[in-house]
Amino acid sequence: MQTVTLGRTGITVGKNGFGALPIQRISMEEAKALLRRAFDGGIRFFDTARGYTDSEEKIGAALSDVRSEIFISTKTMAKNAAEFNEHLETSLRNLRTDYIDIIQFHNPAFCPRPGGEDGLYDAALAAQQAGKVRFIGITNHRLPVAQEAVDSGLYATLQFPFSYLASEKDVALAQSAAQAGMGFIAMKALSGGLISNSAAAYAWMAQYPHVLPIWGVQRMSELEEFLSYNENPPALTEEIQAVIARDREELAGNFCRGCGYCMPCPAGIDIPTCARMKLLLGRAPVEWNVTPEAQAKMAKVAECLHCNKCAGHCPYSLDTPKLLEENLAFYKDFMAHYQAK
Repeated sequence: MQTVTLGRTGITVGKNGFGALPIQRISMEEAKALLRRAFDGGIRFFDTARGYTDSEEKIGAALSDVRSEIFISTKTMAKNAAEFNEHLETSLRNLRTDYIDIIQFHNPAFCPRPGGEDGLYDAALAAQQAGKVRFIGITNHRLPVAQEAVDSGLYATLQFPFSYLASEKDVALAQSAAQAGMGFIAMKALSGGLISNSAAAYAWMAQYPHVLPIWGVQRMSELEEFLSYNENPPALTEEIQAVIARDREELAGNFCRGCGYCMPCPAGIDIPTCARMKLLLGRAPVEWNVTPEAQAKMAKVAECLHCNKCAGHCPYSLDTPKLLEENLAFYKDFMAHYQAK
């Protein structure tokens, strides 16, 4: 099994982390079975967040009896020290534990520092000194904030979008984290579901021995693919390199990563799904995206208020309303042909 050490934390686990965002979409019993299979298959790093609805509770229910054998990272979007402490206590309760291995500031627009008016870093430091937190980390989608966190020397880990669609600047960021002794956790390792070849994703990630990918899975079949790579890791063959090259060409430029920071939408539009529908139709089973529920989601796009709140919150500076319009037009044309068959 290939292993990763998260910088100066000394946390060493297999190169398969469990990203627990998707398990909020499945039932408690389904989630418990999935999490337990992940543990039984050798996964020891589980990443969640206060913002992932009941994800923490599901991890607590499934894995509290093996707490000493796993590492848990969670996140808070707290805006001040009081809120941080409240979130932390809720996370500890949900996860059925008395400590968090890595507490992470969840995509802040700035880099929290000691002595800041927000009090966030000082609150995290106090929690660490009290034994409730082992390490302090940060997640971000903004390259400048992420680089500032690396340069600050304040954080044990950085979680950042990283996949074979990464730019040269993203790769340079990952390398600078390694040089700083900082653990690097790769989120969006499947680019929000747009990367459908898990072997290619794993093989590309293997080039970076200091990077821990967290795979967002919600189906047992997906999990089994990644577990199989523990004993038989895919190699970066010419065939896989060709897959990566095709995907990079198709997905280069402006596309929605599905991060969800544009939400909630005042018009009730499921932006992360609707803004990627054209890509999803070409990269996922068609049956998933032509259901009555999917059609109803896409129909909501016509109710866009053009308030531009989504664009204002997009960490990738996308013209989200335009993406929605383009995807709706494509979907209407696609459905007309699909239903005519």
